[in-house]
Amino acid sequence: MKTDIKHRKTQGQTPCQNLFCVQRDVPLDQAFSELSVLLGCIRHLATEAEMENDRQAGSAVRILSELAKALIDDMELGVSRALVSH
Repeated sequence: MKTDIKHRKTQGQTPCQNLFCVQRDVPLDQAFSELSVLLGCIRHLATEAEMENDRQAGSAVRILSELAKALIDDMELGVSRALVSH
């Protein structure tokens, strides 16, 4: 079953840290685009942290990874709810 994501939205229900949250009603195609950029940054930062033995960068990688995971979980909720409602 192919899912058209053009009209799907984030749910805004997945917590990460109190300072950060996934906003409701962001189109999933935009969210996927932002997620791709975020994951690219995380990958680059993780490589740099490992090569330079940079603990601060390693901590940033963990925080950014949590943000990416929260976004993925919320996007999954949006797709699941859209499939159930059809």
